[in-house]
Amino acid sequence: MAMTGRFEHIHDSAETLAAALAEELRLACEAAIARRGRAVLALAGGQTPLPLYRRLAAAPLPWSQVLLLPTDERCVPHDHPACNVRALGEAFAAAAGMRLASLTTEDGDPERSERAARDLLAGYPEPFDAVLLGMGGDAHVASLFPGAPQLVEALDPDGPADACRIDPQPLPAQAPYPRISLTAARLLRTRALYLAITGDKRDVLHRALASGAKNARPPVAAVLDAATAPVHVHWSP
Repeated sequence: MAMTGRFEHIHDSAETLAAALAEELRLACEAAIARRGRAVLALAGGQTPLPLYRRLAAAPLPWSQVLLLPTDERCVPHDHPACNVRALGEAFAAAAGMRLASLTTEDGDPERSERAARDLLAGYPEPFDAVLLGMGGDAHVASLFPGAPQLVEALDPDGPADACRIDPQPLPAQAPYPRISLTAARLLRTRALYLAITGDKRDVLHRALASGAKNARPPVAAVLDAATAPVHVHWSP
């Protein structure tokens, strides 16, 4: 990780953003496989990154040497329409042999899922080869929601836990579920950090980064400010 800093990439459409990020993640996988025989990516949920995942899934990679895991998951059963890992699996359907890990148990129980996520991540102590984040209109990343009672601990860049339960307050109306999220400490342990945003979320990001709050930084600012790996922000209208 010789190169550090924050870089902004502006695209003229969501399609060109998807193409650029798919290529970045493909190259990250190729480099990791060449270096140590496997690649591990942590990927955002939501609708914005799904087109780039489908593009990436079509790449001629040795997919059996790639492990994908979500940056966060809703605590719902895996056959539930709101399940993040289910959506990831569908987006990567063309990536034959790819391994997909879940942060939640099959039934989505929050307490058991938190333990299961920590056990899973203990088996992958090395830095991720890439982390891709999205961002909400409230400046949350992964499921690190402003106002969640676990937020201070979850945003500690030196915290000991790799994953934790998050209870958004209030629960989002469109997805009113507890979450399991990678902590900032685990998200930051990566060789490269990407943020994909569209539309007016660029303004949300710039306001968050300009916030003068010292003890209550918006989650996206708290994570990006603590990064030691290169940070690449990709935006399209």
